[in-house]
Amino acid sequence: MSLKVPLLDLQAQYLPLREEILAAIERVCDSQRFIMGPEITALEDEMARMLGVRHAIAVSSGTDSLLLALMALDIKPGDEVVTSTYSFFATAGAVARLGARPVLVDIDDTTFNIDPALVEAAITPRTKAMIPVHLFGLGADMDPLLDIASRRNIAVVEDAAQAIGATYKSRPLGGLGAFGCFSFFPSKNLGAFGDAGLLTTNDDALDKRARLMRTHGMEPKYYHHLVGGNFRMDTLQAAVLRVKAPHLAAWTNARRENATRYRTLFREAGLTEWGWRIYSNPFFGAT
Repeated sequence: MSLKVPLLDLQAQYLPLREEILAAIERVCDSQRFIMGPEITALEDEMARMLGVRHAIAVSSGTDSLLLALMALDIKPGDEVVTSTYSFFATAGAVARLGARPVLVDIDDTTFNIDPALVEAAITPRTKAMIPVHLFGLGADMDPLLDIASRRNIAVVEDAAQAIGATYKSRPLGGLGAFGCFSFFPSKNLGAFGDAGLLTTNDDALDKRARLMRTHGMEPKYYHHLVGGNFRMDTLQAAVLRVKAPHLAAWTNARRENATRYRTLFREAGLTEWGWRIYSNPFFGAT
């Protein structure tokens, strides 16, 4: 008899929190405030503190967080954005949607993240931004990337969709570049009950611009200052995430314990380091 182990069991996470989650959903239903409002503000404040950043902006998806970041940086048709060859489609897709050109740079074969040694050669006078991807919870090598960006005067947008709560040399990922982009897709380490995402920044001016663009460049209502989009997170998703977020640290520690167990078993089975390094990462398969 074969044993089937699912890659991800959302029920295992949901059932212990079921009553609290349903109460949060009921709270939103009773309020009849489904767009923006205090739940969104509270989530943004809580996530900013948790991630160690100045500003957190709740948005409609991880994909839209990338798109909004690039729009806020004024990426236009004909511009170039350097990014990794190895990521989910949305990383390069967000660039292409703005008419810009994604310039793909190969990865380091140890980390699977963009290779800083290859980045500078890919930069041209048209390069306006760089999107390093923090894959499987492992941060890209940010110091050399930030140095290149500073010297060449290009913005850095961190694709941290798979790295919520992770750090680089004790610094929070998502807080090192102009923007950090997070996803709350249900299968992520911190997942919503549908699509949702987060944009982070430590720059007050970029925060103001991104918030304005999140709602069609509108402030106050029906007064539009620029062309943005509808990138708002549903209030129901914010309420669910506020229940789940306080458990993220414990869930991450449990993944680390599982990863340690996998490493032990792989070594005992005689597997090479390359074979078990990524697959025993506490973020792998759960993002």
